[in-house]
Amino acid sequence: MKTLIEKLPVAEDNSFVTKTFRTPQFEVPWHQHIEYELILITEGEGLSFVGNFAGEYKTGDVFFIGKNVPHTFQKKGDGISSAVVIQFQEDFWGKEFLDLPETKEVKALFATAGQGLQLRGQSKLLLGKMIRELEHFSGFKRIIRLCECLELIAREKDFIPLSTEGVKLSNPKNKERIEGVFRFTMESFRQSISLSDVAEIAGMSVPAFCNFFKKSTKKTYIDFLNEVRIAHACKLLIETDSNILNICYDSGFNTLANFNKQFLKVKKLTPSRYRKGFSGRNN
Repeated sequence: MKTLIEKLPVAEDNSFVTKTFRTPQFEVPWHQHIEYELILITEGEGLSFVGNFAGEYKTGDVFFIGKNVPHTFQKKGDGISSAVVIQFQEDFWGKEFLDLPETKEVKALFATAGQGLQLRGQSKLLLGKMIRELEHFSGFKRIIRLCECLELIAREKDFIPLSTEGVKLSNPKNKERIEGVFRFTMESFRQSISLSDVAEIAGMSVPAFCNFFKKSTKKTYIDFLNEVRIAHACKLLIETDSNILNICYDSGFNTLANFNKQFLKVKKLTPSRYRKGFSGRNN
């Protein structure tokens, strides 16, 4: 399966896309596009992949993704997911707009968006309301509201950068390999996965695959796999009363010691502290 270069249709009387996509239209494979993308998850939960980041998404989450940043959102199980998606090109309001002194903060935001951003706190809540309204606006009000959304993100800076490095895969064969590896990982992370298993998916020897994956994503496959497993564990810690040992096994880890070690590495705190403190944070 090749990486999709996505192009959403723009209506005749609009300069940018604002539309709700719901299962099965929500399920888009690993893809990229020249447009910037502001996404409000309105329904569902699952795993998000942005550049070399792997994490979870849930209803109410807001993401801002820069141009040509590969990404995908994969829903959990047989559930339903939907999102309001806003896509716009950098120069849709004119080629000199971002050179105005009044827009310097937004221009800086666009550079940061090359990592992919996940909004937090009050900014996330306010943006959720603004994005929902924007979908139903028409005329000049659409442009004003989009500017308000971007100004809020740029001003408050209440976001988490996601990807540490861009995933740059110009070779179609390599894009196909990464897509296959990501999909296999999403489907199989609860099970035992060896490097030989995933190297076979990529059609490579183990050493060649390890070098390829590290060069492509700036992290090892084992680190990536652990991030996917930790993302699933975070969801269970927040949304269930299951004990930590059961969550450890359900997330694909074989020992509690390794689970705790990897969780601390990724989240910078223990699973028990994450669960205890989550309700007090507004992520």
